[in-house]
Amino acid sequence: MRTIDRLGDPRGKRILVRSDLNVPLSGSTITDDGRVRASVPTIRALADAGARVVVMAHLGRPKGEPDPRYSLAPVAERLAELLGTDVAFATDVVGDSAHKTVGALGDGGVALLENVRFDARETSKDDAERGAMADELAELGDYFVSDGFGVVHRKQASVYDIAQRLPHAAGELVEAEMEAFGKVLVSPARPYVVVLGGSKVSDKLGVIDNLLGKVNRLLIGGGMAFTFLAARGYGVGGSLLEADQIDVVRGYLERAAQSGVEIVLPTDVVIAAELAADAETSVVSASAIPDDQKGLDIGPATIELFRSKLADARTVVWNGPMGVFELPPFAAGTEQIGRAISEVDGTTVVGGGDSAAAVRKLGLDASAFTHISTGGGASLELLEGKTLPGLSVLE
Repeated sequence: MRTIDRLGDPRGKRILVRSDLNVPLSGSTITDDGRVRASVPTIRALADAGARVVVMAHLGRPKGEPDPRYSLAPVAERLAELLGTDVAFATDVVGDSAHKTVGALGDGGVALLENVRFDARETSKDDAERGAMADELAELGDYFVSDGFGVVHRKQASVYDIAQRLPHAAGELVEAEMEAFGKVLVSPARPYVVVLGGSKVSDKLGVIDNLLGKVNRLLIGGGMAFTFLAARGYGVGGSLLEADQIDVVRGYLERAAQSGVEIVLPTDVVIAAELAADAETSVVSASAIPDDQKGLDIGPATIELFRSKLADARTVVWNGPMGVFELPPFAAGTEQIGRAISEVDGTTVVGGGDSAAAVRKLGLDASAFTHISTGGGASLELLEGKTLPGLSVLE
């Protein structure tokens, strides 16, 4: 796919950049600006080259109409701080404010449009409706740069349809994401280990199905591990369990055994009666969880087991926490396994979403990983082997 250095001289050109600025907010305060920071290099490179940069992004899930709770105004302020320059903010998406704001930009100027999801056509399933919005967006730009990796799995107006209307390229972030995932999907160095966690096994079924023929080991933690343990015949007490997936998981265990893929499950877990920051915890064998207790993190023996299975790895992909890392009593598993992955002598890719959030929240050294993805859903779909519309349209 074309990259921004092949767009020609951008000076004086209006370049629409689709970024992923979907950050968590507490009121109007950004609590994690990781995605804003990740968007800066492409925006800065274009602005420094004299382009008139018009940033498009979404925030949260407004219902296709303006909602002040999801305004990008706080993000415009943070983006300006990180860029070290003014960022003009349009109070609508394709209306009068957008046209005036973009029209007032000089060479090297940056503007941010209001939340694209304030327009219901952005996420419409109707091609004509999305196309109409893309036509209006195209009036604001001369070129389109796709740099929001977190949305490239979505067939949306500002991601997919706009690329069919303007000369386009992948931004630096999307380019870096594709390079990183290319290493682990096309010709990974071996042993190749994937660490999967998170709450629901149903969210990762496609990933497991695709990886069973590609990896050497799968290490399973988090809430999804309890469905695997149930498939092995263990009782899981009050732990998170998707009973309707037990037979599917049992089939994966059988396939793995037949194909020589090692699936490693927790041998002990941290349990508590309730999920709370001040919960009384204990550690029990994964085969002996009391009926009135919930497994909320992997235990110390499992941490050491997983560490041993990572020791000789040359390629590691990590997607999903090992426990409820947001609460201190249940953070050790995620922290220790994250640290072990960062110490691997090889390619280490963190698959976005909660995994990337855990790296930042738990104070792990982000530079110790080869790549930390900005797209949880997009990275999952790549690992599932799916074609992502926001990428295929750039080819």
